[in-house]
Amino acid sequence: MAKGGGKVPSKTASQADVGAFLEKVRLTPVGKKTCRPGRLLFAMDATASRKPTWDMAARIQGEMFQETAALGGLEIQLAYYRGFGEFKAGQWTVEEKVLLGQMTSVFCLAGVTHIERVLAHAINETRERKIDALVFVGDCFEEDIDQVGKTAGELGLMGVPAFMFHEGADPIAAFAFKQIAKLTNGAYCQFDANSAQVLKDLLGAVAVYAAGGPSALDDMARIRGGEVLKIAHQVKGG
Repeated sequence: MAKGGGKVPSKTASQADVGAFLEKVRLTPVGKKTCRPGRLLFAMDATASRKPTWDMAARIQGEMFQETAALGGLEIQLAYYRGFGEFKAGQWTVEEKVLLGQMTSVFCLAGVTHIERVLAHAINETRERKIDALVFVGDCFEEDIDQVGKTAGELGLMGVPAFMFHEGADPIAAFAFKQIAKLTNGAYCQFDANSAQVLKDLLGAVAVYAAGGPSALDDMARIRGGEVLKIAHQVKGG
């Protein structure tokens, strides 16, 4: 639940910020893939202040599946927290319609953050079967940073990078999300409610990374063009 009435800044994410994020994604180690689909845990804050961006993410989630089809596909699990200590995770799916159905059935509800539970869930899932990446989208942090950091470190030791998408400009959340990204060898990127295309490009990029690794992300930049290609040129000094 965001403080200050849940307001977000009007300034969109800068191209330099997005470029830095994509470069971090490109350089993040990823295990050698077999024929299996990439596995991505897609976790979101579903407290009241997040409804506009939840709806935005629901509209563009199909991009993750489309971008990874040629790489063997993508298996995604949706997880979220909301309300009074509620945390839920859906079934793993390789179908866009199933994930969309899960997301559109959720309504946002006031409550505090449970990011440590997200990280702990990622650990438990990885013990059962390796996750290639965790994506988290949120706007606030209301937990003990040292305890959360410990759990993030455990996830990092398991080789699961957390890509932290920060909506808004809350400084406490920014600090915590950056710490989690660092401890898991992931990446941090800030965006706002006006950044639908930026969020679309970044989610697609992380999905491609999860399915095929850094080389696949480079291929995406060359083939897809547009914003991703511009970012790829920028981070390479083009």
